[in-house]
Amino acid sequence: MKLGIFGLGNMGTAIISGIIRGQILSHKEIWGFDTDTQKMTATKEALKIHCDDPQNVCKHSDLLILAVKPQDSHNLLREIKEYLSHQVLLSICAGISIDSIVENIGSDKKVARAMPNTPLLVGEGASCIAFNDHITQEEREFTLKILRSLGMAFEVDEKLMDAVTGLSGSGPAYVFMFIEALADGGVKAGLPRDLALSLAGQTVLGSSKLLLESGKHPGELKDMVTSPSGTTIEGVSILEKAAFRGAVMDAVYQASQRSVEMRQTHTLLS
Repeated sequence: MKLGIFGLGNMGTAIISGIIRGQILSHKEIWGFDTDTQKMTATKEALKIHCDDPQNVCKHSDLLILAVKPQDSHNLLREIKEYLSHQVLLSICAGISIDSIVENIGSDKKVARAMPNTPLLVGEGASCIAFNDHITQEEREFTLKILRSLGMAFEVDEKLMDAVTGLSGSGPAYVFMFIEALADGGVKAGLPRDLALSLAGQTVLGSSKLLLESGKHPGELKDMVTSPSGTTIEGVSILEKAAFRGAVMDAVYQASQRSVEMRQTHTLLS
C-alpha cells in the first residue's frame, strides 16, 4: 500500500519520519501536499518523498492521512472528493467526526478518525482510531501498523474519541506543566535549574516506563515509594490537600467536553 499525507506540519512530517524509520514504507511510496509551498519543498528535500498536487496525491495513494488544521479540512475534502475511490481516508483533525467527513465526500467512502498526541514526534505517541464499516480488516491492520510505528495505538468506538482527546490528546500539556512544577520545586529546594529539569523529566519518563512494563496499578507503585513517616508521604499529603487528583480529573473532563463542542461546531459548518 502507498501513503498520501495532506498537511506537512509537525504532525504530518513526524508521521512520515516514523513510517520511514520503522520501515513500514519507503520514501518512494509516500506522497505529500501542503498549501505552504515552502513546507512542501523542505519536506521533499529532507525526507525524499514525492510532493504533488492533491489530485496526484490521491491518485498514487491507498491510505490518505488528513493532517491539516480542522478549519481547513472541509475545503480540502471538497477539493479531493472526486478523486477518492478505493482509498482509506484517515483524519487526525481534532473535533471532526466521521459523519462530518462523510457528508463532505460521500457515504460510500472509507473513513477513519484518529487522535494521536504530540509525543509521536519522538516515536512515543498514544493514539486511538475508529473506522467506518466500509474499511476491510486488511486496511484496518495496515492503518494500525502505521500508527503503531509512532508509539501505541488502540482501536476504539468513535463515541470514545472525545474522552480520548481530553486524556491523551491534551494530556501532554498537563504532563509538561507537572514536569515544570517538579523542576520549580527542585529549584526552590536549592537545585540548579538544568539539573532540576533533567531530574524531573527523567523521573516522569522512568515512572511511566515502570507503570507500563510492570503492569502494576499506579496506586501500588505509589505505595512502593511511600514509606511510613517518610519524605514522600509528606509531599503526597500536600498534593491531596490541594486536590491534585481532582484537578487532573476535572482537566481531562473539561477538555473532553470542549472536544464535544468543537465536533458539534464542525458538524454545523460542514
